[in-house]
Amino acid sequence: MTHRKGATRITSWPGNTVTQVEDATRRFEYYQPAEKVEPPPIYRWPIKPSRIARWFVAEFLYPSGLFFIGLAVFAWHYLTPDISRMATVEPGWVALLWLRNAGLLLLVAGGLHWRLHMRRAQGKKYKFDKRWLAKNSRRFLFRDQVKDNMFWSVVSGVTIWTAYEAATVWAYASGTVASTRWSEAPVYLGAMLIATFFWSALHFEIAHRPLHWRPVYRLCHALHHKNVNTGPWSGISMHPLEHLLYFTVFLLWWIVPADPIVITLTGFFQGLSPAVSHCGFQKVRFGRLWLAAGTHFHTLHHQLFDVNFGHVSTPTDKLFGTWFDGTDEAYEKLGRRGLM
Repeated sequence: MTHRKGATRITSWPGNTVTQVEDATRRFEYYQPAEKVEPPPIYRWPIKPSRIARWFVAEFLYPSGLFFIGLAVFAWHYLTPDISRMATVEPGWVALLWLRNAGLLLLVAGGLHWRLHMRRAQGKKYKFDKRWLAKNSRRFLFRDQVKDNMFWSVVSGVTIWTAYEAATVWAYASGTVASTRWSEAPVYLGAMLIATFFWSALHFEIAHRPLHWRPVYRLCHALHHKNVNTGPWSGISMHPLEHLLYFTVFLLWWIVPADPIVITLTGFFQGLSPAVSHCGFQKVRFGRLWLAAGTHFHTLHHQLFDVNFGHVSTPTDKLFGTWFDGTDEAYEKLGRRGLM
């Protein structure tokens, strides 16, 4: 474990009222994991099947993958209106979907925030940015980072997420698009559950990189990047226009046959998992167990802005030359380029 002082870059465009990154003269302590950020073994050569299998089970599926799959199955059977009811668009069942999604976001993001940032159960151990979340700051609505993040996440994020999900489930329930059942194609649908994670990551890269085009950034993406020091509620704290783009992830299932559980998983992974990846801590302690949580890869994007636009599981940043592994050598290279 090492700590880095003030490695953050300034990015403030002329006329942009929101400064994306803290003033570089302001020094702060930053936790840098000992291991560098690397693509998973499925993208490395030579191929090592045993390493791939270990990564798939111990990192890709456990714990978050299995958690979101299990949550999707549970929610579809016990927290979702009957599919026959959803063949017709009615405000009642759409509202129930909104309440379900908002409630689960409150449990996941709110639970992590309470444990890590309110109770501070593990102090600053494994916390990337050693500062706590901002209060009495004019940069945020209500002068409070958490209240600002909650407002955009719930009022805009959950609403637009639910609208896309409701439209997609209605399309399946009404027969507007092709679907398949678990009894007919269990292997195929099982593969679609796994594919959902990769599709979400690839879609994020496709949708995210254009948001850094200066006019678009000023218009909407700057709102998300106010969160240099992220917390669980920062995950889907976005401008409504960005939410409209971000949740187009559902549109794949208008073309590729799937199942409502796959649709539900898509919404949960897109809407809930950012609370984990943005929680501000690399690991979270539950009793004696430490579980992987916040991603160093995406935290570096919030810190440095022009790197790591995608996701580790779909390392397209390697193709674009924007992959940043967090090592001292990488920081020195950025410094020589004048980007820090």
